[in-house]
Amino acid sequence: MTRDETYEIEPIAHIRTPFPEKFGIPRQSGLVTEAKGTIVFEPKYRDPDALRGIEGFSHLWLIWGFSENAGKQWSPTVRPPRLGGNTRVGVFATRSPFRPNPIGLSLVALEEVRHTEKYGDVLIVSGADLMDQTPVYDIKPYLPHIEAVPDAAAGFAGRVKDYALKVSCPDELLYKLPEEKREALLAVLSEDPRPSYQNDEMRVYGFGFAGYEIKFRVKGDTLLVEKVEKLS
Repeated sequence: MTRDETYEIEPIAHIRTPFPEKFGIPRQSGLVTEAKGTIVFEPKYRDPDALRGIEGFSHLWLIWGFSENAGKQWSPTVRPPRLGGNTRVGVFATRSPFRPNPIGLSLVALEEVRHTEKYGDVLIVSGADLMDQTPVYDIKPYLPHIEAVPDAAAGFAGRVKDYALKVSCPDELLYKLPEEKREALLAVLSEDPRPSYQNDEMRVYGFGFAGYEIKFRVKGDTLLVEKVEKLS
């Protein structure tokens, strides 16, 4: 026996991150712990009582929306980037954004509950894999004694968990970034932002990061940064 039910949900907050576009966002939460995000609550949810006790948790689950994919058609099979972009697996065996319901789940570290005059209490988090201004629908504490399973099987994802590129970035380019953003950029680049099906060593790729345009190419297992310029 089944029932067709439709629920309406609304954002309780939006997150601010260094990633203005999908290109360059870490493929999973927790991969780039150096990248910080700020969760700003919507006015109706800025009651400080709603956050009472949250500072006691080191990590939080974020339930959020793939806002850039809303309304796009889903497919029962997808091509995970870490399998080279040519192998298809079932969408429910992946974390692909192209899903029947465009909902994401990310585990982030809670760095600080910070009070601001303009937005009330905000949450400073690290390790987020969300685009700037992504809607957040709910926040739940991570419970390690229940949710951590050290011997859990990781399927095909376990075969590529140690994948990383070497990053070569001249100091004169790296130092154009504010000091607090440098390690985060290097970590993002080491995760290889390229689409999985592109491996042309002469191709130059570009993306926005924390208000800067980053240009790079990849030769073998080394990523070479060629340009860092502040966006106007």
